[in-house]
Amino acid sequence: MSIASTSMIQIIPRSRRGVELMLLIIAIAVSVGAYVNIGLTVQDKVPASTGYYAAGIGLLALIAHLALRYRAPYADPVLLPCAVLLNGLGVAMIHRVDLGLQAAAEAAGREPRGPAAPQQITWTAVGIILFLVVILVIRDHRRLQALTYTAGLAGLVLLILPLVPGLGVDINGARIWVRLAGMSFQPGEFAKLCLVVFFAGYLVVKRDVLTLAGHRFLGLDLPRARDLGPILIAWGVSLGVLIFEKDLGSSLLFFGLFLFLLYVATERAGWLLIGGLLFAGGALFAYSTFGHVQKRVADWQDPFQEVGGQVSNALMGQAWGGVLGRGLGQGRPEILGFYGQSDFIISSFAEELGLTGMIAIILVFTLIVERGLRTALGCRDIFGKLLATGLAMSFAVQVFVIVGGVTGLIPLTGLATPFMALGGTSLVANWAIVALLLRISDQARRPQTPAAPVSDDTIAMAVQKQ
Repeated sequence: MSIASTSMIQIIPRSRRGVELMLLIIAIAVSVGAYVNIGLTVQDKVPASTGYYAAGIGLLALIAHLALRYRAPYADPVLLPCAVLLNGLGVAMIHRVDLGLQAAAEAAGREPRGPAAPQQITWTAVGIILFLVVILVIRDHRRLQALTYTAGLAGLVLLILPLVPGLGVDINGARIWVRLAGMSFQPGEFAKLCLVVFFAGYLVVKRDVLTLAGHRFLGLDLPRARDLGPILIAWGVSLGVLIFEKDLGSSLLFFGLFLFLLYVATERAGWLLIGGLLFAGGALFAYSTFGHVQKRVADWQDPFQEVGGQVSNALMGQAWGGVLGRGLGQGRPEILGFYGQSDFIISSFAEELGLTGMIAIILVFTLIVERGLRTALGCRDIFGKLLATGLAMSFAVQVFVIVGGVTGLIPLTGLATPFMALGGTSLVANWAIVALLLRISDQARRPQTPAAPVSDDTIAMAVQKQ
């Protein structure tokens, strides 16, 4: 008997860090170009802070790139440039609204408030620092599965924190802020990350039980009544956020994420039916009980009932922008006031860049979601698949709710546009989410260690023993 030796060829995937660097250069160039264009249009000169802005965005992006090059070399090469582009454009638009508000205040003889763009760059630096911490500390995302219930408890504590007397404060009718040491932040942004870790870890353990079918209805296998506990608890928590904190956006986001992950883990469409019924019941209850929900629904049904209101001004600005927009610096997003930098920053972009610019921004968000879902498909463990899916869908749900709200598709919910809207807590939390997605993608794309080759002498000895 003769045994022929064969040679094994291992295809090692490329790290694509060079591609990431080139995309980062393009993202930084577009962001700085937008910043300079705004200055030339509004002030007829290059902004004096251009060097500070370009150096800040460029240096922070380079630090993040170097961290990935040395600690996560096989991470997805597209996620970081997309995040940098959105973050940079957001700072540019915040600067644009700063200039408009300053001119309006001077025309009215009032003292203008301080610019918000430098503050946003500072928060970007904090977000990159947390990005580095996640990349350097979490060397393997699978270790997070051991913290499933700890993450769940931390998420609940963060959600309850605004209700603590002396800590929580009401801003714009919602009690989602905590003021500590003179600073305000939204703990719910970090609760989102903790709860996704909990949902993924919990569903890995319970997916076999939750997959079991009960009664069949209209061609759908419904879950057993005894297994309805998790979705009822998630529904109750999200409803509690709506009732006590008056935060419609976070309530919808948390319940939607759990329902989507439950469907992905079990592949049972019956969960979607039950979740949809629970959502409809909760929405009806909220509308009939809370005045702020009725107000938002009324604004959605008739946005022009309040002349000069935020919703009507946002829609008029988008209509004025048309298909190609008025041009950067040539619109009037400052009419929305502070909200032109925060809740309605998408409307500010739609006014100055038009429908084309808005679609381009949505496509960048879509690319982030697509790369996150691709990471989930390539991940080798179930926990990583669910975690990457949940993190990617958190962007998808949030952007849909925001864009749908400002365009009149659905009622406004008060969520912040990821990476773009003014606000430190949301920006920092989203950088942590991207870092975790990159860590998972590095594990998914990293080549597996090949088995040690077996020599011909060892094979021959095994044959002789037979």
